[in-house]
Amino acid sequence: MIITSKSNPIIKDIIKLQSDKKFRIAEMSYIVEGIKPVKECIAAGGDIRKIICTEELIDTFNGAQIVSESVFKAISSEKTPQGVLAIVSLPVNGLQPPKNSCILLDRLQDPGNLGTIIRTANAAGYSEIYAINCTDAYSPKAVRASMSGIFFVKVYTGTCEEILSVLEGVPLICADMSGEDIFNFVPPEKFCLCIGNEGGGLSPVIKVKSQFKVKIPMQETCESLNAAVSAGIAMYQLKYKK
Repeated sequence: MIITSKSNPIIKDIIKLQSDKKFRIAEMSYIVEGIKPVKECIAAGGDIRKIICTEELIDTFNGAQIVSESVFKAISSEKTPQGVLAIVSLPVNGLQPPKNSCILLDRLQDPGNLGTIIRTANAAGYSEIYAINCTDAYSPKAVRASMSGIFFVKVYTGTCEEILSVLEGVPLICADMSGEDIFNFVPPEKFCLCIGNEGGGLSPVIKVKSQFKVKIPMQETCESLNAAVSAGIAMYQLKYKK
C-alpha cells in the first residue's frame, strides 16, 4: 500500500524524528536519508526499524514502505530528496573508559561541525567520542555531515563531571592557542584530544584538567580556524606523528 497522506501516523512520526531531539530520544530512533547512507547503514549492521521510499526505488529496497513523491518531499530534510530514508534505532552507549585514543567535544553547537568531526574521527581511526553539552549527533544535519561515520563510532554523552571521571588516567590534550606548536609536540601513546565550543573554546575545568596544550600555528592575518578543520588537523597530526 502506498501512503499518500501527510496525516498518516508514520509520516507524522518521521517529521517529528527529523526535527525534535526529545522525540528522537523518546522513540530511541533517528533518521538516515539518501540512497548511499541507507545502504551503508545496512552494511554497517545498523538496527533499521523501517525503510521508507518512493515507488521508483522499491526494487532497490525490498520490503520498504512506499510513499508518494509529495509525501516523501514533506518528510525529507534534503534540498533534493533521493527518495529513500530509514528509521534507525539509536545506539545505547553507556559511559565507559576509552579503549584507545579518543576525542572529547565540549559544547559544540553546530551540527555540521559535529558531523564533520565524526566523519574525520572515523577516517583517522578514533572510534570513541565523548560529547559534553553538544548539539545532537543524531540530528539530520549532523548525520548527513558525518558521511556515514556515525555508524562506526561510539558517541558517549554526559556531564562534564561524568565524562572527566571515565577519562581519569587518560592524558588530556587541550587544543588551545596558548599551547605548544602541535607539529613539534610528541603525544603519549594513548590520549584524549579535547576540542571546545566554536566561539568560546574549552571550558576552564577541562583546561585545568588537561596535561598538555597544543596549538596549530597560523598567520597573523588569521584569528582562528573552524572547529572541524582544527580537529581534523590535530587528529591526524597526533595519531600519525612519526
